[in-house]
Parts: sequence; structure tokens; C-alpha cells
Amino acid sequence: MSAYRRGVNAVHVNRTVQLPLAELNVSFSRSGGPGGQHANTSSTKVELRWHLEASSALTPRQKQLVRSRLGSRLTDEGVLVLQSSEHRSQTRNREAAVARLVALLADALRVSPTRRPTRPTRAARQRRIEAKRRRGDTKALRRPPEA
Repeated sequence: MSAYRRGVNAVHVNRTVQLPLAELNVSFSRSGGPGGQHANTSSTKVELRWHLEASSALTPRQKQLVRSRLGSRLTDEGVLVLQSSEHRSQTRNREAAVARLVALLADALRVSPTRRPTRPTRAARQRRIEAKRRRGDTKALRRPPEA
């Protein structure tokens, strides 16, 4: 899913939203943890930053949706920051970070269908009344006998 192939200039989030790669700010640093010489000498850790408010890919309504659903992940300036260092390759880490951004945005932009109110069926109402009657009978047996 290399979004950084030649000629590709946008990442598809869903059918209607495409993020221009120019809006993604990617920086690299050295990964922590074990790895010996490779980890100590190569900058494979990726930090991806995407500024929600400055994005031209989303409508104001979509921005508000993302802000409400991903608000805890945004900085005070409205920047979404993702890091990836699980792979040994810088390219794979960059692709993993972009894939994570796409998944987060697609999930945040998904609109849940409105609930259509329904009524209980006649059989369900009868079952409920019967259960109430049985519960009442059980509780009546616990009462002391009338004198």
C-alpha cells in the first residue's frame, strides 16, 4: 500500500475523502530498544503529523466529527501525531503510520445509522406480563400467612 510511489499524491481514506500527501508532515529519528548496529545507526522511527484544522481534504462537518471522536489524540493545536517503529525499515514504518492514520480517520468519519424506534411485539409483551406474574407469585409465597 505504498502511498509514496511515484505519481501517487493522495491517500484514500474512504470513498469521498482523499488526503493529499503534502498535508502529512513526516519526520524520522532513531528507534529505541534492541537492534544492535542497525538500530544505532539508522533513522527508521517515523513520526507522522497531520494538522486537522489546516486540512483542505475535509469539510467543516467532517472536521467537527474527527475533532469530537479523536479529540483526546489531538494536540492543543489540533495536530494528530502518530509514531511507528515496529519495522526495521523506514519505508515500512512510514507506510504503517499512514495506514494507521487512514484507519483512524475512516473510523472517525463513519456515520452511525440513526436508530429507528420500534415497538415490542404482542408476543414479547405477553412474555413480559407472564414473567411479572410469575415473579409476583414467587414473592407472594415468601410472605407470612395471613391470620
